[in-house]
Amino acid sequence: MHIVIMGCGRVGSALAQTLEQQGHTVAVVDQDPTAFRRLGSGFGGRRVTGVGFDQDTLREAGIEDAGAFAAVSSGDNSNIIAARVAREMFGIENVAARIYDPRRAEVYQRLGIPTVATVRWTADQMLRRLLPSGAEPLWRDPTGGVQLAEVHASESWIGQKISRLQEETGVRVAFLTRLGEAVLPTSQTVLQEGDLVHVMMRTDEVEKVEAAFAEGPEEGGH
Repeated sequence: MHIVIMGCGRVGSALAQTLEQQGHTVAVVDQDPTAFRRLGSGFGGRRVTGVGFDQDTLREAGIEDAGAFAAVSSGDNSNIIAARVAREMFGIENVAARIYDPRRAEVYQRLGIPTVATVRWTADQMLRRLLPSGAEPLWRDPTGGVQLAEVHASESWIGQKISRLQEETGVRVAFLTRLGEAVLPTSQTVLQEGDLVHVMMRTDEVEKVEAAFAEGPEEGGH
């Protein structure tokens, strides 16, 4: 397949190299010709200097023969415009746009453009280890109604089964991180000291869930 990528930053260059290694032909578009240095001398695809949503630039990159288009420049607006041009003007079905502002994702999804929201993983995860309290969102669905989050459980939950945790807090435990490894628990799995609990929950119930995790099991429960 021929694939056109707009943006030759760290993500775009890595994507281009990976796709080429998998046997695809690749064209990378960027306004800054010096950005192509990231591709390295071994990259055999096209390097096209220009604006990624300009139709002539896209044609030069082979968009008319492409099976997919990725917009991964540093600008949300440029990415979504380019993705729409590829989809609507050139009929490319496999299109994805990188978005820095996750609040915009719902709007773009309604336009039929799959989006990938950039998350500041390193800072978030570092803060999580320094301040292990409350809930740290890791992923939200495009509507914002449901989220995956790591929730801090009080010590009083240690020794309790996942089934009880779910029943009393109203969440679904997606997985645990135990001794640095991800574990898919069953309802009979018992929480151990040091476990990090990752749950799926409704966004409008975050405060209630945080409180239930902090307070511990209900007295007299089983």
